[in-house]
Amino acid sequence: MSKASPLILDGGMGRELQRRGAPFRQPEWSALALTEAPEQVEAVHRAYIEAGAQVITSNSYAVVPFHIGDARFAAEGRKLAEAAGRLARHAADAGPQQVQVAGSLPPLFGSYRPDLFDAARAQDILAPLVAGLAPYVDLWLAETQSSIAETRAIRAGLPRDGRPFWLSFTLQDEDTDETPRLRSGESVTAAAEAAAELDVQVLLFNCSQPEVIGAAIDQARQTFERRGVKIDIGAYANAFPPQPKDAKANDGLDELREDLDPPGYLQWAADWRQRGASHIGGCCGIGPEHIELLACKLG
Repeated sequence: MSKASPLILDGGMGRELQRRGAPFRQPEWSALALTEAPEQVEAVHRAYIEAGAQVITSNSYAVVPFHIGDARFAAEGRKLAEAAGRLARHAADAGPQQVQVAGSLPPLFGSYRPDLFDAARAQDILAPLVAGLAPYVDLWLAETQSSIAETRAIRAGLPRDGRPFWLSFTLQDEDTDETPRLRSGESVTAAAEAAAELDVQVLLFNCSQPEVIGAAIDQARQTFERRGVKIDIGAYANAFPPQPKDAKANDGLDELREDLDPPGYLQWAADWRQRGASHIGGCCGIGPEHIELLACKLG
């Protein structure tokens, strides 16, 4: 019996903005385009929709003090999140097919840095993001999460508004064996157990090498089967070389792996599908051309 077609997600935003010539620099990263080139943000959303994406993600990943600074976040955080949600919603509503908008809730204190998590400040950063995005999104996506503690804090700060909660963890790129771990060192099994407790509808793995994702899907699936819970599983990997443990996401534009062109990436996506992934897209370095091939071959 053949598997049902997976839900196709979009790809990365930052590199696609840079490729199109949008204003793009550190430390603001993709947040810069929200004010200086909002039409380019919407154009990227539209490109993914035209490629076949059924879910697009708001460009709110860099709308945190880590990228735009404490002062600007305090003054403009909610406004920037609102712009990110509005641009995604407009693109989705103008598309030829039904498209959902995922409200991106990023690592609140810096990507790949579970050591920087500060529970006392978490809600002060999360609240403006949620308030700005809420009018426009169909679901909440806590993505590129490095630790279980931060995901618990994010879940606690979300309104119980009936919208699905999706959770995506980033993995240690060095763990290519059968024991994948979060960047905090916590096991995928523990992460899946937490997802079941937090009423997660979809558990994903992202912002990691494709080589480490298959084993993570296996462990998550086995955990859910053991618990008797129905939680969908998905993945959206990077196209970059392995990132060391002291790396910071969005620290610069890494060179892309030549073997992760659209056909190369499709091979990994097809493997994830066989392992049970029902939601598949791309993260950093995965563009509309990749998503178009996924939609064509897996959809």
